[in-house]
Amino acid sequence: MPFKKSHHTSESASIIPLDSGGHLINPKGFNIIWGNDNRYWNVKDNVAELIQVSWLEVSCSVDVTKGKKYQIKFHVRVKPDGFGWNNTQVLVMAKVGSRGKYQFKQTTLESNDNGLIIPSENNLEIDVAPNAPEAKLYFGLYEVWSGKWKGGLEIFKAEVIPV
Repeated sequence: MPFKKSHHTSESASIIPLDSGGHLINPKGFNIIWGNDNRYWNVKDNVAELIQVSWLEVSCSVDVTKGKKYQIKFHVRVKPDGFGWNNTQVLVMAKVGSRGKYQFKQTTLESNDNGLIIPSENNLEIDVAPNAPEAKLYFGLYEVWSGKWKGGLEIFKAEVIPV
């Protein structure tokens, strides 16, 4: 019986460069902890559906241009039967280069039929210094601190947009 990895690894074809110099990341473009285990996630071309996890880690990296500023956004929805999100802080985090220092914005999620763009208040904007040692932006959506089980989250896409 062949061994199947339990984590979903980013598929480069799902990371789409934009004419603006930004990127659109579809669900299969993310690295998702437990993403290949259908007890926890259902990852399709158009949505990554969280069934249940206690450790939410959805990440990606994209090439950027030194000397520019980028905004990071995730398009998500908490389904009506979503659970574990009350009073739980979800972080959108990003850093420039593998050794960079993370910057983040906290947000809370709640059921919303129309979906949400997070961070919902005060955009997360990252400056890429002209002398940055690496022109790569590492970013993700995280909730790994509460230890609570949570589910019912749909992730449709992420955007990295020059501003």
